[in-house]
Amino acid sequence: MALEGVLLGMGNPLLDISAVVDEDFLKKFDIQLNNAILAEDKHKSMYDEMAAKYNVEYIAGGATQNSIRVAQWMLQVPGATSYIGCIGKDKFGEEMTKNSKQAGVNVHYYEDENTPTGTCAVCVVGGERSLIANLSAANCYKVDHLKQPENWALVEKAKYFYIAGFFLTVSPESIQLVAEHAAANNKVFMMNLSAPFICEFFKDPQEKALPYMDYVFGNETEARTFSKVHGWETENVEEIALKISQLPKASEARKRITVITQGADPVCVAQDGKVTLYPVILLPKEKLVDTNGAGDAFVGGFLSQLVQEKPIEECVRAGCYAANVIIQRSGCTYPEKPDFH
Repeated sequence: MALEGVLLGMGNPLLDISAVVDEDFLKKFDIQLNNAILAEDKHKSMYDEMAAKYNVEYIAGGATQNSIRVAQWMLQVPGATSYIGCIGKDKFGEEMTKNSKQAGVNVHYYEDENTPTGTCAVCVVGGERSLIANLSAANCYKVDHLKQPENWALVEKAKYFYIAGFFLTVSPESIQLVAEHAAANNKVFMMNLSAPFICEFFKDPQEKALPYMDYVFGNETEARTFSKVHGWETENVEEIALKISQLPKASEARKRITVITQGADPVCVAQDGKVTLYPVILLPKEKLVDTNGAGDAFVGGFLSQLVQEKPIEECVRAGCYAANVIIQRSGCTYPEKPDFH
C-alpha cells in the first residue's frame, strides 16, 4: 500500500514554551488546568516571566502538527504525512521547519515576513497542563497559499485530512475548501472539537464544517460544552458522542464516527447508532510527566492505523499506545522508534 502523502494536516504551528509552574502562577494569570485558551492582554508578560522563573523547554507544538508528527512516527514511512500552516521568518520558524523535516513530515509552511512564529505557553502543575496560545504568525494563514499548485498538490495526493478545531479561528475558508474536495472525491475528512472555547465562540464556522466531518475527535469536557451549546441538556458523554455521530452529513458515502477520550476513563466510540467503550492503558501516577499533547498523540496513533485501513479497535489501541508514551515525557515528544505491535 503506497503511503506517501496519504495524510494531510492543516493547523496552527506553535512553539510550545513548557514549564512546571505553581498554583500562584496559575492564579496570577487566571489559568485553569486542563484548559486551552487564546492569550489576552493580561497574559502578555507571562511568557517572559515563565522563562525567567522556571525551567523552560521549547518544543515544536500546535495541536494538528502534534497529531501529524505522532502519526508520522508511528508509520515510520518518510513523507507519509504532510502539513500546512503559517510560521514567521525567524529563528523559531527555522527551528520548527528543521524539526518537522527531521521527523519525516513533508511541511509546506506559509512564511509571514512581518509576524513572529506563534507560541504556546504550557503550564504544568501536578502533571496536568493548561495551554495559552499566542498565535502570532499562525493566525496569518491565507487560503491563497493553499490554492498554489505545489500546495494544492498535497490535497490532491492525500486520502485522509485532519484539522484541529483551533484552525477554525484562522482560516475557515481553507477548511471548507479541503472539506468540499474530500466529499467530492470520497476521501476522509476529520476534525477535532479541540477546546471548549471553539465550541462556544466559533460555533458558526464549526457548524459549517460539521456536515463534512467523517470523524469527530474530542475529549469529555469539549463534548459536554458542545452539548450545552447545542441545547442538548445532557452531560452523558456516550449520549453526546452518539448525537454528534448522527448529525446531518454532506456525503452519504460513509457514516460519521465520533471518538471521545476521557483521560484515564475508557475511550468512547459512537458509530452506526451504537457506542463502544475501549479501556485505556492505565499509568501509575508517579510515571506521569505531563498531559500536554496526550489528546493530539491519541489522534496521531489512531490516524496511523486508519490510513492503513485497519479496524477501529486497532486505531483506538494505537491511539492509546501513543498517548501513553507521550504522557511519560515532557511535551509531545517520543522515543526514536515506536514499540507498537
